[in-house]
Amino acid sequence: MHTKISDSELEVMRILWQEKRPLSFAEIRTQLENATRWSPSTIKTLVTRLRDKGIISTQSHYVNLYTPNITQAEYIQAQEQSLINKLFGGSAKKLVASLWQSGQLEDEDINELRALLKGDDSK
Repeated sequence: MHTKISDSELEVMRILWQEKRPLSFAEIRTQLENATRWSPSTIKTLVTRLRDKGIISTQSHYVNLYTPNITQAEYIQAQEQSLINKLFGGSAKKLVASLWQSGQLEDEDINELRALLKGDDSK
């Protein structure tokens, strides 16, 4: 399955993941029109692209209902791995080191990472 999702397509996916049920085009359109001011034809194009990529499925009832074929967690994991591969040569350690060196990690973040590495589930 092709998991490359554009920023605009990601807005459609967020709605599908949030609702956790099959949605009609009208339901997707209503939410996106309110949030983005996109035209119905733009939204239809995004939904069609996601379907063509195999990222969402269509169930035909009285109206077409759309459901995601990947979970949000699966998508995030694929994007994390892509970022690590692309920018850090596949090394998650280099990613964390970069975040630490650039000051992006607060003391609380570092403590949470330590707890994760020690297997402490209390955080």
